[in-house]
Amino acid sequence: MSPVADRIVLSFAPSTADGDPWSGIDTEWIADELRGDTYRQYLRRARGGPVAVGEEWDEFVSCGCATPQDVVLRVERVEGGTVLGDATTLDVHPRDDAEAVSQ
Repeated sequence: MSPVADRIVLSFAPSTADGDPWSGIDTEWIADELRGDTYRQYLRRARGGPVAVGEEWDEFVSCGCATPQDVVLRVERVEGGTVLGDATTLDVHPRDDAEAVSQ
């Protein structure tokens, strides 16, 4: 069995039809939702298992009043193992910020 990763850095970008992923999007609000304990627990369960840098996951966050915002999460860095597990720390950043963090 592969070792559980200590930390995984994820970047996110909203998925929009107009081609500009940041057009009219409240990035801080999305980041807060993605960093919440409930959402991280969901990701550990839904995406648990082997992960690799460059993987992309189509997800969404609630914008309230049953209005979802589609986002694309990308694995930027995996530290200390290769499996997303219950003990893995998930470090989520907007795409531009995560590229700096992952280096």
